[in-house]
Amino acid sequence: MIRKTLIYPTYTLLLALCFVNFNSHGQSRKYSNEFLSIGVGARALAMSNSVIASTNDVTAGYWNPAALNSNEADLDFAIMHANFFAGIAKYDYAGFAKKIDAQSSAAISIIRFGVDDIPNTTALIDAGGNINYDRVTSFSAADFAIIGSYAKKIKDKPFQIGGNVKIVHRKIGSFANSWGFGLDAALLYQKENLKLAAVIRDASTTFNAWTYKIDQTTKDLLTQTGNEIPSNALEITNPKILLAASYQKQFSKKISVIGEIDFDMSTDGPRNSLIGNERTVLSIDPHAGLEIAYQKNIFLRMGVGNIQKSVDFEGKKYLSIQPNMGIGIKIKNLNIDYALTNIGNVSDVQYSNVFSIKMAIFNSI
Repeated sequence: MIRKTLIYPTYTLLLALCFVNFNSHGQSRKYSNEFLSIGVGARALAMSNSVIASTNDVTAGYWNPAALNSNEADLDFAIMHANFFAGIAKYDYAGFAKKIDAQSSAAISIIRFGVDDIPNTTALIDAGGNINYDRVTSFSAADFAIIGSYAKKIKDKPFQIGGNVKIVHRKIGSFANSWGFGLDAALLYQKENLKLAAVIRDASTTFNAWTYKIDQTTKDLLTQTGNEIPSNALEITNPKILLAASYQKQFSKKISVIGEIDFDMSTDGPRNSLIGNERTVLSIDPHAGLEIAYQKNIFLRMGVGNIQKSVDFEGKKYLSIQPNMGIGIKIKNLNIDYALTNIGNVSDVQYSNVFSIKMAIFNSI
């Protein structure tokens, strides 16, 4: 009974180490640094991340740095906290944006995605077969990112340009950690109520250099279970191209609507995407979002994403769609947003409640 209880946390460690190893041979791999694809802000998550063109606040530092100049506030702050996978994983975001002058803005975004208090039972049973619970320790597996953003308007033109510099740190207890660096590039075009946007994430490709510190006990356990012992190496994240279009319509003095459609184009090989197959390098994921505003103080949001070609138990193909929704309230310069969203597989729905808060300050310069 004791061994059954402890087998899950033990293999959690093994799988964590092996996952890193499979992504660490100086090659580009699918789903590298995927925690940076989750998204920030309850508004965006409620709209299925369809905000690349319409974003106009501090979260633009993450979504589209070129859109930072669309922010009317001189200073803008935002925080978000979410629990995913029934509270196992915690996801936190904090952002700060400042208008430099009439033509440029800058922002800093901080993200952490982690699983804490993972039991390490590799040393539970000694060489003589004795069980000692005092030998059980715990560790965290966490991903961190700091993103610095800059945006500038092109004088007398309907274009804005922007870019990100990001530093990525990933850590699995004392066993493994990596440091990475990458650049993003962005463009925003606006004519009246129409906005078009293009973002190249990891435009420089993002490099994560992994180092490992594994004791002899863990090495023996990996060898006994037929797993490869990880070695220091380089993980590469391929560029991803995001294209978006949004349109805002004022239906009355009190009601306005923003609709947006986005296309995420991955270049890391075939994925289970709506557009693409096993022979194509480019995989395209379309998603769309809608925001209805009442007096610009109350917001109803919804979106559809994670559109995939799936197969049921009888082998029949069908199209799976993940819906998201949320609401928002604006009280003077304070925005409180809520989203009901699922970042997991649509066939194993685990919806999470996500809240974010944003505060804008005007006329500080």
